[in-house]
Amino acid sequence: MTRPIRRLAVIVAAALTATALSGATAPGASARADEGPEQIVNGTFDAGTAPWWHTSNIEFAVQDGRLCADIPGGTANPWDVIIGQNDVPLVQDETYAFSFFAAADPGRPVRALVQLPQDPWTQYAVVNTQPAPSGGTHSTTFTSPVALPNAQVVFQVGGSAEPWRLCLDDISLKGGAEPEEYEPDTGPRVRVNMVGYLPGGPKNATVVTELTTATTWKLKNSGGKVVASGKTRPRGTDVSSGQNVHSIDFSWYTRPGTGYTLEADGETSRPFDIGGTFYQQLRVDALKFYYTQRSGIEIREDLRPGYARPAGHLGVAPNQGDTRVPCQPGVCDYTLDVRGGWYDAGDHGKYVVNGGISVHQLMAAYERGRRTVFKDGELVIPESGNGVPDILDEARWEQEFLLSMQVPDGKPYAGMAHHKIHDREWTGLPLLPHLDPQPRELHPPSTAATLNLAATAAQAARLFAPYDKAFAARNLTAARKAWAAAKANPQIYAPASDSVGGGAYNDDNVTDEFYWAAAELYLTTGEKEFRDFVLASPHHTGDIWRDRGFDWGNTAQLGRLQLAVVPSKLPGRAAVRASVLQGADKYLATQKAHPYGLPYAPTGNTYDWGSNNLVLNNMVVMALAHDISGKRKYLDGVIEGMDYLFGRNALNQSYVTGYGEVASRNQHSRWYAHQLDASLPNPPRGTLAGGPNSAIQDPLAQRLLRGCAPQFCYVDDIESWSTNELTINWNSPLAWVSAYLTSPRPPHRG
Repeated sequence: MTRPIRRLAVIVAAALTATALSGATAPGASARADEGPEQIVNGTFDAGTAPWWHTSNIEFAVQDGRLCADIPGGTANPWDVIIGQNDVPLVQDETYAFSFFAAADPGRPVRALVQLPQDPWTQYAVVNTQPAPSGGTHSTTFTSPVALPNAQVVFQVGGSAEPWRLCLDDISLKGGAEPEEYEPDTGPRVRVNMVGYLPGGPKNATVVTELTTATTWKLKNSGGKVVASGKTRPRGTDVSSGQNVHSIDFSWYTRPGTGYTLEADGETSRPFDIGGTFYQQLRVDALKFYYTQRSGIEIREDLRPGYARPAGHLGVAPNQGDTRVPCQPGVCDYTLDVRGGWYDAGDHGKYVVNGGISVHQLMAAYERGRRTVFKDGELVIPESGNGVPDILDEARWEQEFLLSMQVPDGKPYAGMAHHKIHDREWTGLPLLPHLDPQPRELHPPSTAATLNLAATAAQAARLFAPYDKAFAARNLTAARKAWAAAKANPQIYAPASDSVGGGAYNDDNVTDEFYWAAAELYLTTGEKEFRDFVLASPHHTGDIWRDRGFDWGNTAQLGRLQLAVVPSKLPGRAAVRASVLQGADKYLATQKAHPYGLPYAPTGNTYDWGSNNLVLNNMVVMALAHDISGKRKYLDGVIEGMDYLFGRNALNQSYVTGYGEVASRNQHSRWYAHQLDASLPNPPRGTLAGGPNSAIQDPLAQRLLRGCAPQFCYVDDIESWSTNELTINWNSPLAWVSAYLTSPRPPHRG
């Protein structure tokens, strides 16, 4: 399997252990069950409380015919307080209706599960709800994948800071229900970029239709007047969606306006604009995402209304903090102050290899655009107004963390970087960072993490020199030290098994990281050692343009792109620049052949975890090909690629929160968890969802999406961590590409 997928396999077991994943609540599901035997004993509590049990931190009793309990405050995870029943039989392939009445005063999240009664606590049905004080009935259906005589039905009700009262009644589990059929609401069959098209750019749409011959399309303005028309282009069956589709090209129409719609085959698209301002806003929003991902600092209400929270992991109880973090047992005899940095995704972990590509892409965006694009004060962060472009201030927040992960002098593996730092065990959803009670641990150093540090520190050394010479010098020293340590320890790999409490991010081929690090060190220093290493690397001349794109585990492309666009005296640089055009031509050919205009067609038609970020990274290659050559076709390829992310896709939805009439808003996160707790926000505007993932590793996706065509392997649910995750390294190419689309070509083309 490929390196991106290796990470997924190890997350699955850990997440099943720690995170109950939700199913869709289906009101009235119990009514669909036949009058078969009831699997729940005493679900009406007419016979008292037996055989129900509870955790030791509560008591319950029957009052007014309902089971009621006072739930204590101050717990961190949903499973810290449980009411349950054991020995519930399940029949394999039987479809069950699961329902219950619940009242909560005040309203608090309740997670009702039918699950395996032991590690890994696999959930077969989940209802996530937040009952009102007046109460109500909640239900779902599920088909049991196993025969099990002793399943558990549990109500996980921990995780509240304040005490509250819960009452349950009419708990039922009956077979004979109608199997759940998940049908995503894909809206009108005319699929457009519902955010908008640039006046002078390509304008394409896709029509899902049974027609096999061309049909008429009409473009209407906001007043309903037809302003353009033409014929569709039949494309046959799209293998990525299983749909018969036609294409529409109205690129020649350039008049700016709002509220345009396309009509074809009796369907009218969602509205869209033709204009040039939305990418300016997207660039800012995609970068603003990073402030609310920060660890070790208060998120201020005046800077991010609705997203304020205390500083996480600074050691304020119940938080154990990142200020003196020990290693896992047997790894080291010291502690490190690793406060700060960005939380990697929706969990509380911080990972050097994922942080590396993320901070690199922010710095690379700045290096390309400089002050023509990026300003001091535009991101509204605590450092705004200090005379440094905000994008560099934000990048520094992460780079400082990466530097802190370096093994101190005098210790074994001095100069290497610890692979990651996160909780000893997985935490549940929702859980704000400052309320996380778990001990934190440093995990062993790895060659991959060390080379990520070498690369980003070398890059930071040249970019920060005009603003902070001392910080630049500190980075260059760290980069040299990391490079030497990696050469001395070239095969220390993060194990796939290290996946409890955080993702493993395992990678057993680091030749690409060596190439990237050498490239950055050469571009900063011009020294012979790094030049010779670059020229000798097989990645320097090999075909590195994977159909799947580049990512945290495939970084040779970063080195090649940097060598192509950052001025240097590298021998044979013209060939390096030409190779970028070759890669871009490959992605353009893929895009041209794709009925949805997608520059991503992975081998085997299997979409990767985080496919949306791979789409964007392929667009980065096209964008830099435009910088190098000045050829319009590459710019047009980037512009058209954004259509897919903004709604020209099989699901007819935008994958960027806040952009488009229908957009992702329930990405997997412990603090952007409005879906589970109404007091918490949805992810901020400009947050990219991971997107379709053919492997559908999480139980919710497996229940709803089994057998899905690749583009349909996605659900906008907080519990679908394999299709709907958010991460720092997915927003970084979104910020890079949106910055590219709002900037002039840089002066250093040669």
